[in-house]
Parts: sequence; structure tokens; C-alpha cells
Amino acid sequence: MLARNSLLSLVLGAALITTPAIAQDTKIGAVNVEKILRESNTAKAVSAKLEQEFSKRERELRGSADTFRSAIEKFEKEGPTMPEGQRTARQRQLSEQERDLQRRQRDFQEELNLRRNEALQQVIEKLNRIVRQIAEADKYDLIVSEAYYINPRVDITDKVMSTLDSAK
Repeated sequence: MLARNSLLSLVLGAALITTPAIAQDTKIGAVNVEKILRESNTAKAVSAKLEQEFSKRERELRGSADTFRSAIEKFEKEGPTMPEGQRTARQRQLSEQERDLQRRQRDFQEELNLRRNEALQQVIEKLNRIVRQIAEADKYDLIVSEAYYINPRVDITDKVMSTLDSAK
């Protein structure tokens, strides 16, 4: 048992002695991908393009929603004085309008999310190529994209972002 503990201590001691030597030769970088997707000109351009592409449909949907709300308010005011048959027909019509509006809103949201994901995927693929190029050019051994803490000495986010924004 004593021999085993001595051997374990010897191995751990050797590991601790060699670890700083290995760490000195290792070049590590860190990239904050969320910051790049939030602040880079490339990501902002993608967002602006999507906003432009979907803004007309969004305005139309808002107009339809406003019209529907007005119709509901009008029905709530006039409903109690309407004949029963007319009130039932109007409720049915409003229910159909509501279902149609919800379906159109859901379709819009799904299409917007799909296009946003496609566009972000293209930016991420470009970002990955740039990180790989920087890693090879600057001889990094390891570049991480998520960490609880990043020392500014190893943070290469700004370099990656400027390269991404200047790339064609």
C-alpha cells in the first residue's frame, strides 16, 4: 500500500512538473460567437436583408390583426342587440377570421424562422472557415468558442469579426 502511494505521488509529481512546459508551447485562442452574430456588420446586414424581405408581409398581418380586433370590438358592442341568427352567423364568421389570421401568422413565423436559420447558418459556415484560417495562419493549437471566462490575452473575437466583415 505504501509503495502504491509512493508510486502515485511520483507520477502525479512528474505530471505537475511537465504540465507547465507543455502549456508554454500550446497556443490557445477564444472566440465569442454570440458577440460576432450580434455585433458584426455581416450579421447585421443579414438581419437587415431579412427585415426588408419580410416587412411587407408583417405590416399586412398587423393590419389584418387590427381589422380583426376592430371587428371583435364592434361585435361586442352590437352583439347583444342583434337577432340570434345574425349573432350566431357573425360569431362563426369571426371564428373563421381568427383561425385564418392565426394560420397566416404561424406560416409567416415559420417561414421567417426558416430563412433566419438558413442565413445564420451561412454566416456560421463563413465564420468557421475564417476561424480555421486564422488558426492555421497564427499557428493556434486550440480555439474555443464557449467558456465561462475568457482572458483578453487569448480573446481573438475582434480579429475574427474584422476578418469576417472584410471578407467578400
